[in-house]
Amino acid sequence: MNVLALPSTPGALSKARWEDIAPYFDDLAERPLDEATIEGWLQNWSSLEELVSEAAALAMIAYTIDTSDPEKEADHLRFSTEILPRMEERSVELAQRLVDSGYRTPELETTLARFRTSIEIFREANVPIFSELEELSARYQRITGSMTVEWEGQERPLPQLQPFLKSPDRAVRERAFHAAASPYADQRDELAGLFDRMYQLRQRAARNAGFANFRDYIFPAKYRFDYTPADCERFHDAIEATVAPAVERMLAVRRRRLSLDVLRPWDLAVDPYRKTPLRPFSTTEEFVGRARSVFERVDPMLGSEFQTMIDGRLLDLDSRKGKAPGGYCETLHHRGRPFIFMNAVGLVDDVMTLLHEAGHAFHAFASHEQPLIWQRHPGAEAAELASMSMELLAGAHLSQPVGYFTPEDHGSAWLEHLEDILLSLVHIASVDAFQTWIYTSGEGGDAAARDAAWLHLRRRFERGVDWTGLDRERVARWYRQLHIFMYPFYYIEYGIAQIGALQVWRNSRRDSAGAVAQYREALALGAVHGLPEIYRAAGAELTFDAVKIGELVRLIEAEIERVRAELPTS
Repeated sequence: MNVLALPSTPGALSKARWEDIAPYFDDLAERPLDEATIEGWLQNWSSLEELVSEAAALAMIAYTIDTSDPEKEADHLRFSTEILPRMEERSVELAQRLVDSGYRTPELETTLARFRTSIEIFREANVPIFSELEELSARYQRITGSMTVEWEGQERPLPQLQPFLKSPDRAVRERAFHAAASPYADQRDELAGLFDRMYQLRQRAARNAGFANFRDYIFPAKYRFDYTPADCERFHDAIEATVAPAVERMLAVRRRRLSLDVLRPWDLAVDPYRKTPLRPFSTTEEFVGRARSVFERVDPMLGSEFQTMIDGRLLDLDSRKGKAPGGYCETLHHRGRPFIFMNAVGLVDDVMTLLHEAGHAFHAFASHEQPLIWQRHPGAEAAELASMSMELLAGAHLSQPVGYFTPEDHGSAWLEHLEDILLSLVHIASVDAFQTWIYTSGEGGDAAARDAAWLHLRRRFERGVDWTGLDRERVARWYRQLHIFMYPFYYIEYGIAQIGALQVWRNSRRDSAGAVAQYREALALGAVHGLPEIYRAAGAELTFDAVKIGELVRLIEAEIERVRAELPTS
């Protein structure tokens, strides 16, 4: 039987429609499978998905770089609403063939478990539902990507307000805070209507698949085999019991350092130990070059991989008008290369974001050694372990001449990052608890009830800041959280991974080289093992236990105290 030859590059599919791609799936569906042919068939199927997924990724990257270009939006939507949903449908059919064949190897056990789950929950009626959800997600990006504010006579995209939130002038900070929140608050009704439709579609998809609600559907859909919704609630409770009080203590010190009666939300980014904010770089070239030196110091192979990204123009880092907000690392599976996107404006946050996304990139490099596409991505809990561990492993190497800071400035930057870890954990818990409420309470379709629930949960987890008179701005925060709109329930992974990353960091304080070696070993496993095994390979434990989390919180607080003691007192 003749085998249909695949396109040579993803570029050959850049303008493809589903009708152009379907014959390749037809070919795979019709080929006879036996002991002699199945491994070649699997490799061909994997290669096809690599080509299509990379073509889709390139379209998405082009659109997020310029959300104002109608042609780029159309290309992205063609892949996300037409091609990828149909490819998923056909991939489930091929997965059924593989499962029915009885073929298995130890390296494929995790993949086969995922395939069986996908077969169980797939419903053809959900294909158009998820296509419409992709269209709505693109609309969310178009709305938020076009948001600008008038600031000092200049129209600016919202990320460019971040430096002003660090101003020593409190009035400037307050103005910047209101300016950054206003576009989301002003467009609250439009965004709420958009989410109403997303909520309806997701709940319908869940019911189609036999689940009571979308939360119950998403656990198998995300292949969460190693923890449960009850574990997530344990995590919420553990964060409330251990991290929220630590944040309150931390913010009390900040309030005293700033000589304030109360902390307001615009007082959280300013450095209370410096008269001027840190500016770790002034150009993108400087930003990238120093990052390469830092990664080289962590491990020469990581430095070499980052240089490969520089040489391949696989970085788009600066903030520009029309660019989608946020940051991500996308894997280009055909060529085995990652791409990093972010909105840098010259802050410490940008350095940490690049370290984070580079952790994902190093994961992509390492896991590409696995032969099949399904054996490479272990799930977000392990992916975020890679990124958050890199923030902490590289944090020790940020001093000049290699890194971005003088030794004294490094202390300020490190303190900022440690405090951000605690702040992020309470934020993660509130976001996950909020999404759980949305899809399980029975009231998630009511926009006013959603806003009220958000305020309630923020009061539960976020302490030490006075939000009096700022409910409108506080509500706007969840409309800015693109995960809630575009990637529902993708957030608890950050918290799970942060707890794992803190254990990797704890190991590195005893044996830096050994911790990096374990980290790289875990990344290379890809998806051939379950989550607990991947964490163990990295030298960590998958845990939701309040006692163990509390031990790590005390470690952070002790490090914060040590760094504070070394900073200037005036």
